Amino acid sequence: MTDFDKSFAPIGVFDSGVGGLTVLKAIREALPRENIIYLGDTARLPYGTKSPTSIARYATQATAKLLEYDIKMLVVACNTASAVALGTLHAQMAPVPVIGVVEPGALAAVAARPGGSHLVLATEATVRLGAYGKAISSRDPEARVRELSCELLVALAEEGWTRGDIADSIVRRYLDEAEEDAFKPDSIILGCTHFPLLREVIKTAVGDDVEVVDSAGTTAAFVRQTLEIKNGLALGSESGSLQLLATDGITRFARVGGQFLGAPLTAEDIHLVDL
Repeated sequence: MTDFDKSFAPIGVFDSGVGGLTVLKAIREALPRENIIYLGDTARLPYGTKSPTSIARYATQATAKLLEYDIKMLVVACNTASAVALGTLHAQMAPVPVIGVVEPGALAAVAARPGGSHLVLATEATVRLGAYGKAISSRDPEARVRELSCELLVALAEEGWTRGDIADSIVRRYLDEAEEDAFKPDSIILGCTHFPLLREVIKTAVGDDVEVVDSAGTTAAFVRQTLEIKNGLALGSESGSLQLLATDGITRFARVGGQFLGAPLTAEDIHLVDL
């Protein structure tokens, strides 16, 4: 008998679009036996332009849809929703665990470079909310944090331009901007679920002395740890199932999402749902 009493139940993963598929991919690699349901609220993206009240409402509606599948855990694979609505979702889901992407990334950066300087590459909305800075500072008051909006990196990831001269020059331009005033990062946190696709370009630009923290990988590790503590890991030896849900644009979801998932998708792989 597990704490959940349903170790076979799926993990629910929620994002405003397809970026959270990098988190899903990392979870599947870390926990291949787990059944997973992914919901991308593509009808209402981007969340970053919406008010905190609207973001919280959208997140609770998406969570309510995932609860229909009797999920044993919710992973909020959206930096904006993690920053705005995590407390609300904890209350909605209790006693089911809720994990966001901000805390695991902040914890990994602090552990890797205590008292260091941390550069957060994120979207405008995540930077405006300052979630990573707050999470890091609360655990390491000596740390320095700079958060930088990198909207063009989102476009690069969605276009699949994650290698070559264009990606190199845009990443270098953002890093040059971040390093003004003699700021030298000890770690770089990929604070957007799109950015793991550009990890190698970023790592090449900064060199081996800078720790690059992948929010997808750190979140997957946190998911595994939480399930282990609660004795909720899937049993058996078979590979887990995957269901993909979207609220609009399933053709584009399949085209762009395949790059993030690392496997080809077709529109037939995506189920359209209404929240």
